[in-house]
Amino acid sequence: MRAQISVVVPTYNAEPALAGCLGALMEGIEQGLIRELIVSDGGSTDASGAVAQAWGAEVLSGPASRGGQLRRGVDAAKGDWVLIVHADTILAAGWTEAARLKLNDPETAGWFMLAFDQRGIGATVVAGWANLRSRLGLPYGDQGLLIHRDLYNAVGGYPDQPLMEDVALARQLRGKLEMMDSVAVTSAAKYRKQGWIRRGAKNLLLLLRYFAGTSPEQLAQSYRR
Repeated sequence: MRAQISVVVPTYNAEPALAGCLGALMEGIEQGLIRELIVSDGGSTDASGAVAQAWGAEVLSGPASRGGQLRRGVDAAKGDWVLIVHADTILAAGWTEAARLKLNDPETAGWFMLAFDQRGIGATVVAGWANLRSRLGLPYGDQGLLIHRDLYNAVGGYPDQPLMEDVALARQLRGKLEMMDSVAVTSAAKYRKQGWIRRGAKNLLLLLRYFAGTSPEQLAQSYRR
């Protein structure tokens, strides 16, 4: 049977992290699960595209909007299932076992438990909160998402917006999200730079503002600042 999963990775100047992300996905190719790798780029000025091609990925280019990039990537995908992975996230060894189990349940989408590439109390607390939030039905994009195309289409897919596209899709998938028994290890670079408490508080504030009706475009401006 032909491999069922198309992987979509959104990028924007992601050269430093991209090789690690794509390298971890090779397990899926070796196990016969991954049909294709698609990198949906938002106009990178670094070597993201060259790195992606070196790992055998197809590169799509378009405007920089993470929701729009993901939507373009999924639209181009040929697999029955789509796995979304952020460029600064590395799926832990053995992730294919959890993914293979998920393929038996097309009625729900799966997310991975979150961990950071740094130890310490800050990383433990933030990851713990993220996994609790996810169990309550709101996983973020850095935890990956494995979803059948029929379910993705049924809920309308990713909206073309620069931020909170993962939250928007998760809200549409409420009651149809399940944890997969594996870990997505994401970069702690932004937390190291800004501080665990400050960065965590900023993320929570952005989420609350989004729920209160602030536009994703306004939130993206705040996020960049």
